[in-house]
Amino acid sequence: MAYWLLKTEPEEYSYSDLEHNGSTVWNGVSNALALKHLRTMTIGDLALIYHTGKERRIIGVAEVTSQPYPDPKLDDVKRVVVDLRPLQRVPQPVSLAQIKQDSSFADFDLLRLPRLSVVPVSESHWQRLLQLSKR
Repeated sequence: MAYWLLKTEPEEYSYSDLEHNGSTVWNGVSNALALKHLRTMTIGDLALIYHTGKERRIIGVAEVTSQPYPDPKLDDVKRVVVDLRPLQRVPQPVSLAQIKQDSSFADFDLLRLPRLSVVPVSESHWQRLLQLSKR
């Protein structure tokens, strides 16, 4: 199992929308590196859903429920999507400011590559982010 952080504009699609819908096709990714990460996802991988924009915080956890497949709305086999389902909201959202203040995240791609919308999360970073969400 791998861990991920997926960014979304909450005005376009929020964690509440995912909870309401029960599942979604995670689409709209166009960056080459982000697409490369999407292509490596497998069923059962877990993802932190991160609201961008004014919020800039981790809101919840989702599970990947499909292998990557070409976006059915596009005529481009390189543009892949995965299906997600919500698992749970984090007890306390984890802000970008909290992450930046924690020295254990010095090598975290969320901080190193801030425009990347699909970010791999190491197991140690995953555990630390979950700890921060329980404060």
